[in-house]
Amino acid sequence: LLPRLCALPPSLAMSSVTGTITVQQPLNYRAGVRVQPADGGQAEEVYEPATGRVISKLLCSGEKEVDLAVQSAKAAFKIWSQMSGMERSRVLLEAARIIREQREEIATLETINNGKSIFEARVDIDISWQCLEYYAGLAGSLAGEHIQLPGGSFGYTRREPLGVCVGIGAWNYPFQIACWKSAPALACGNAMVFKPSPFTPISVVRLAEIFTEAGVPKGLFNVVQGGVATGQFLCHHPDVAKISFTGSVPTGIKIMEMAAKGIKPVTLELGGKSPLIIFSDCALENAVNGALMANFLTQGEVCCNGTRVFVERKILDAFTKEVVKRTQKIKVGDPLLEDTRMGALINRPHLDRVQGFIKQAKEQGAEVLCGGDLYVPDDPKLKNGYYMRPCVLGNCTDDMTCVKEEIFGPVMSILPFDTEEEAVERANNTKFGLAGGVFTRDIQKAHRVVAALKAGMCFINNYNISPVELPFGGYKASGFGRENGRAAIEYYSQLKTVCVEMGDVESVF
Repeated sequence: LLPRLCALPPSLAMSSVTGTITVQQPLNYRAGVRVQPADGGQAEEVYEPATGRVISKLLCSGEKEVDLAVQSAKAAFKIWSQMSGMERSRVLLEAARIIREQREEIATLETINNGKSIFEARVDIDISWQCLEYYAGLAGSLAGEHIQLPGGSFGYTRREPLGVCVGIGAWNYPFQIACWKSAPALACGNAMVFKPSPFTPISVVRLAEIFTEAGVPKGLFNVVQGGVATGQFLCHHPDVAKISFTGSVPTGIKIMEMAAKGIKPVTLELGGKSPLIIFSDCALENAVNGALMANFLTQGEVCCNGTRVFVERKILDAFTKEVVKRTQKIKVGDPLLEDTRMGALINRPHLDRVQGFIKQAKEQGAEVLCGGDLYVPDDPKLKNGYYMRPCVLGNCTDDMTCVKEEIFGPVMSILPFDTEEEAVERANNTKFGLAGGVFTRDIQKAHRVVAALKAGMCFINNYNISPVELPFGGYKASGFGRENGRAAIEYYSQLKTVCVEMGDVESVF
């Protein structure tokens, strides 16, 4: 169906597939082919958020299937790790080319399974192939160093791969996160077993097929499906060398505990409750654009969103008025229509959870300035989808639950402040530290404030811009380790030191 649709005009193709697709192929991928798990347990229903339809069923992988996937990766690693960096680079470039060529098909799959607008999904796919291209460029340059020692002796270091790495992804950016984790891992010479969220299992299998088409050894990138139990089997497996996880703080803590038993390195990209500080000397329209980008991308289901919007009191009324006006104009509905800018939340329980936060906010004294209610599109096939109108909360205080806890939905909390020092202190008063943003025309103040923010990713006069060239990751409870940029190479490789003596050994015995 999808390849045929790609030949149609974009508007016709996109508007005609919502509520029609069912995926019947196996969702596991091992040794270069789609397979049913060897010991598949309970079947999980996979939903299309836009319609509430069941579009597939996945069998959760048991311990035997996880072991088969790891062993498959282990065998492929022996081949891949012995290839030169330039050889690996060519394969990654070919994978990037295929993704770029199949951009529309993959973006459509992502939208159907995730609920985000096709407009955003295309951006995600572009970032994905750019990520592969970036690490393809680094693969041939990975090297150690030579150190001269006294008497003609010397030492050198080798940068070596870790082995079989595990990637565990989240449901908000399924394909993109898989690329963020696999690209540096494969560039360094590792193999990977990837477990996507059971809510969004479909598009990552396509990535596995693309890697095989591009020429990786069969088994180098395997996919296992499942929930908590499958993740536990992966984390405890003795042949797994490293774990990279994107998701919630409670799950991250458990993964860290499991990895500790095997002394395995981990990268944790966890939650956030990031501050966005709007100073009165900002370009107001730009700041409003930034606040919308910081809160409503992917229906607000973004870990680094700047959901605590601190606004200098001098412009509080003007800023709030403009934000509310712009928020009310956001088109909610069928995510495969070209003019939709906000699709459906991931599932019914999550929609109910977000609604609960808004209800609690009102009970604690916050004012709903716009949105926050459920939305039912006119199209009858969308009536069971998981939609809500984007919400702006006013009259917020720092002690409210909506300000302290990660909602992970389209809910913006506006808080006034009077001084720079106050804004920074309140911004840092959180257990999280993933991101932060500043809008001001005073560039000295901008650099001063971001230097004081306890956050791993900071933005000046923009928000939610994540070029693959820049490292991404958090402070405090938002995790540690970095994705993207050259920094990720450090987390998917290890250094071996070799000391060479050119003379006789002088014994002290």
